[in-house]
Amino acid sequence: MFKLVTLEDTIRIPPETFGNPLEAVGHQQVKAKYEGVVDEELGYVIAVIDVKANPIGKIIPGDGATYHKVTFSLLTFYPKVQEIVEGEVVEIADFGAFVRIGPIDALLHVSQLMDDFISYDEKQGVLLGKETKKKLVSGDQVRVRITAVSLGRAGSSGKIGVTARQPFLGKLEWIEQEVQRIKEAVEKEPTEKEKTESTKSKGG
Repeated sequence: MFKLVTLEDTIRIPPETFGNPLEAVGHQQVKAKYEGVVDEELGYVIAVIDVKANPIGKIIPGDGATYHKVTFSLLTFYPKVQEIVEGEVVEIADFGAFVRIGPIDALLHVSQLMDDFISYDEKQGVLLGKETKKKLVSGDQVRVRITAVSLGRAGSSGKIGVTARQPFLGKLEWIEQEVQRIKEAVEKEPTEKEKTESTKSKGG
């Protein structure tokens, strides 16, 4: 889930940047501190937006810099368990596939891909279902459900686990085929009116 979070902080404006626009320097300082950070409360910080710096700063003895309060917004990605997301398969391995969701690659383990025996073709980079003949390769678009989230500590990228072994999850092509199959099955079923007329004709 992508979110915009508004925060307040105090930043240090180095003396060598005095004379430059405060908003521009403030943006750089906030960006250096927050962008790319993985935080247990914020999630993955993707970008710093709309930085407003208080023009009145404070000076700390022994430090030539000034310190200013800033208000800013962060674009974050916070994955939640049970959330359904779509992403691109970016890597195939014998143990599963990595799916790019937001700024991170989630692991789709082979056991969570489909209800079938799966073989791995290393040369072609393919995961193949034995009975269904379904193939998964890099570049495929998939819909998955998040089953595990571990954001980890500072400096760690965290880990996300996902599953496709539920109705209407998996490769988007498979989902389309399943929806089409259900539509055709529904269309073939006789309506209540047809059932009643059929019963009457049999009785008559």
